[in-house]
Amino acid sequence: MTLTAASRATGSAAWADALLLSFAQAGYVRAEPAILQPAEPFLDLSGEDIRKSLYLTADPSGEELCLRPDLTIPVARDYLASDRCGQPAGFSYLGPVFRYRGGQPSEFLQAGIESFGRQDRAAADAEMLALALQATDAFGVNDVEIRTGDVALFIALIDALDLYPVWRRRLIKDLNRKVSLEQDLERLTLATGTSRNEYEGVLAALAGSDRKAALALVTDLMSIAGTTNVGGRTVAEIADRFLEQSTLKGGALPRDALGIIKRFLAISGDPGDAVVQLRALAKDAKLDIAAAIDQFDSRVGFMAARGIDTRATRFSTAFGRGVDYYTGFEFELHAKGNGVEPLVAGGRYDGLMTQLGAPSPIPAVGFSVWVEALTKIGRKPGASSSGSAS
Repeated sequence: MTLTAASRATGSAAWADALLLSFAQAGYVRAEPAILQPAEPFLDLSGEDIRKSLYLTADPSGEELCLRPDLTIPVARDYLASDRCGQPAGFSYLGPVFRYRGGQPSEFLQAGIESFGRQDRAAADAEMLALALQATDAFGVNDVEIRTGDVALFIALIDALDLYPVWRRRLIKDLNRKVSLEQDLERLTLATGTSRNEYEGVLAALAGSDRKAALALVTDLMSIAGTTNVGGRTVAEIADRFLEQSTLKGGALPRDALGIIKRFLAISGDPGDAVVQLRALAKDAKLDIAAAIDQFDSRVGFMAARGIDTRATRFSTAFGRGVDYYTGFEFELHAKGNGVEPLVAGGRYDGLMTQLGAPSPIPAVGFSVWVEALTKIGRKPGASSSGSAS
């Protein structure tokens, strides 16, 4: 493969030296995973919708391969295959990734950090945010807007409300993907309908079933029909849809629960104030979510200890990054006045490692640096800058 302008930039730009030096000084070892990766992990974790963005091929055995569309999963896979698997380890990276982006270059640079195995989650989260701020500083950009959220708080709330598992998954996915949350909350509070439909028998069979049972039933039905998908939807998606319908048949979400969720999602602003509001909500609603709030509160303390002005940090319980595998702290750094595209983005993804084959859960947190965006607005190489965090 010939070198493109994006690839050559890593060897000559002053920002690259500054960025990699800041990562190395923080103790993160340079990782350089293979460009050609198995496609299955990306498709499994992001869904078939990502297929149209991947550059795919296959080896002689028929295994589907792709040019790496990002670096988090490749770095995680290399860690899991190493003799350090399960132990605390931190890695940094800077290299090309490949993804169809509709008119923009399909090869572009991505930098970042991944931290695995640390049990001191709140401290590790705060360190990621501090290093992300240092990363923008390497480009001469130190006046940024910090946006944060914590999906673990939402998960704790949903668990405390004891929702049906299918709706628990649906609402958490809505929050992560920033779509349909309000609409699905309203659907959950609708009165149970009396009309019948052509799937009434299937819905009755699934009522009260867990996802494994629903998948087995739908798989058997589709096998009899000789198909593996309908209208582009997979067996799992169809099973989830049937479970949702059977759940609605069995009863809707009580209005008081809807009120609690809406009150929760309205909490935003200063993280310290948010802690107070969350504790008040938990007390008023008699919800056992103290552990998640304590973890959030601890993280805010570690952020302050890192020199981050938490009062200038925007926190929202409704904040989601659009990635399904996040399980806790999430953040984005934006240029002031830029409401859409982040400069740096990341968060905690403790569940990803078992999805990639780890025999037991491994804590994981990291972030990606959007090099293109930062080089467009950053100062010229060699210009002096001051750090945003210690």
